[in-house]
Amino acid sequence: MSREDYEVVMGLEVHAELSTKTKIFCSCPTKFGAAPNTQTCPICMGMPGTLPVLNEKVVEYAVKAGLATNCEISRNSKNDRKNYFYPDLPKAYQISQFDKPLCEHGYVEIDTKDGKKKIRLTRIHIEEDAGKLNHDEFAGGSLVDLNRAGVPLIEIVSEPDLRSSEEVEEYLRKLKSILEYIEVSDCKMQEGSFRADVNVSVRKKGDAKLGTRTEMKNMNSFRSITRAIEYEVDRQIDVIEEGGEVEQETLRWDDVSGKTFPMRDKEDAQDYRYFPDPDLVAIKLSEEYIENIRKELPELPESRKERYLKEYGLSEKDAKIITASKYLSDLFEGAIKVCNNPKAVNNWIISDISRILNETEMEPIEIPFDSKQLGKLIILIDKGTISSSIAKKVLVEMFEHPRDPEDIIDEKGWVQISDEGAIKEVVLKVLEANPKSVADYKGGKEKALGFLVGQAMKETRGKANPQMLNQMFLEELKN
Repeated sequence: MSREDYEVVMGLEVHAELSTKTKIFCSCPTKFGAAPNTQTCPICMGMPGTLPVLNEKVVEYAVKAGLATNCEISRNSKNDRKNYFYPDLPKAYQISQFDKPLCEHGYVEIDTKDGKKKIRLTRIHIEEDAGKLNHDEFAGGSLVDLNRAGVPLIEIVSEPDLRSSEEVEEYLRKLKSILEYIEVSDCKMQEGSFRADVNVSVRKKGDAKLGTRTEMKNMNSFRSITRAIEYEVDRQIDVIEEGGEVEQETLRWDDVSGKTFPMRDKEDAQDYRYFPDPDLVAIKLSEEYIENIRKELPELPESRKERYLKEYGLSEKDAKIITASKYLSDLFEGAIKVCNNPKAVNNWIISDISRILNETEMEPIEIPFDSKQLGKLIILIDKGTISSSIAKKVLVEMFEHPRDPEDIIDEKGWVQISDEGAIKEVVLKVLEANPKSVADYKGGKEKALGFLVGQAMKETRGKANPQMLNQMFLEELKN
């Protein structure tokens, strides 16, 4: 049998780190990148006798995420202890939520090749993060850093509605976008602020019973997730085709070898011996509290995309690319306010800015200049101060050494040449040096004009006004 004879069934558990200033049960800061064990206290280090106090902002952010993903918000939930031993978990239990999560029964709508599809959400609950083990490959052994212990998370659990790696990526991008828009998480995947556990199973088409699933833990790159899914699906099909049985286990994805490796047997809920945390009171939410949060929800990506189609006349594809990231969308709107040229702003974001982001593997949040500076760059083009080709150089400089475009142009001497006399001098020089192209143009080969203009731009290092060049070449060629 081939892969086409099997159906892939997947569900995800997405962990998003909340953008609170302090941890979930203590007042330690949550800043990323601090020296090991400098953002800790007796509570998040699990010292005996310490008592946790729930950070109210965590509840607010979780409810906001639930409302933005069409969830029902629980008026009465609680915190539970999830018991397991691991060196980065000092208490030997994690405070999470079991049978009474804050949010349930939501959905996220994604675009697929077959149209719109709703991915159902089982639940969204709050929990604390564990610490981090730093493995010393040279000296041997591992060191634990508890800065991350107690950092607040929401876990977003989907139903097994995903059927391909493409759907998984689309779902994750949509979810990431929603969380960025409502500003509950910065979703910096490279810092582990947005990561996913991917549950994968396969079954023969037509079978009602789900296959045995494996889980790939803590994946924080779209590329790695799609590669890992493709590999794991092929591996499971091969096991079944060879007469074996897929084992329920937790796997580790190795990006270098492109393979998954077993870590441990996959635990079930009973293995964690959940029970209500006796140190924390129940979470009771009023209707007024929930409605106030609902009223504060900003415009979400789908709504903003529809507005861009109507208000700015963007194409469906361009509007989707820009609104997929809150940071790109804010850059777009802010630049329009400065230059009042939506079409130009859209073109710069979709082409040059997106290209540089891809080449440098940067996220939109890492763009080092603001919307005001992008708007100024477009004004300089519109005014004829610089040409489009020079503007591309300025943009690269804005990425590499961020500062105002005017300062870059002054420093580099990149002001566009619009002096008629200077341009005519260049035109005559190029015509004299390229008699064959002149003859070609007069013989009906209009492409020769483009070559001549290109030579003039090269002569002026891209600084000549291209419209003036074109006009002057046409005039001289007529003569």
